[in-house]
Amino acid sequence: MVTQTHYLVLSAALFMLGVVGVMTRRNIIIILMSMELMLNAVNINLIAFSRQLGDVTGQVFAVFVICVAAAEAAVGLGIILAFYRNKETINIDEMNLMRW
Repeated sequence: MVTQTHYLVLSAALFMLGVVGVMTRRNIIIILMSMELMLNAVNINLIAFSRQLGDVTGQVFAVFVICVAAAEAAVGLGIILAFYRNKETINIDEMNLMRW
């Protein structure tokens, strides 16, 4: 039987993988994917506690987080695409200028 602890351990592991991805990688695409991983870890927590408490508020917040993550990915990929067209790199170390 899957208990609340299993969900929390899975969520913590996913969140830590996301943190390691953000902290160690230089590719902006991988950083965005790591941020999505962290948001999904939060969603697992929200839904697990929602199920335990018998309240749908956590599930509503999870849907809201999914919507924000989709918008963040769309805007982020648009910025990355524009940056790549101008600089021909997606290395985070080279993104230190606000104007071209």
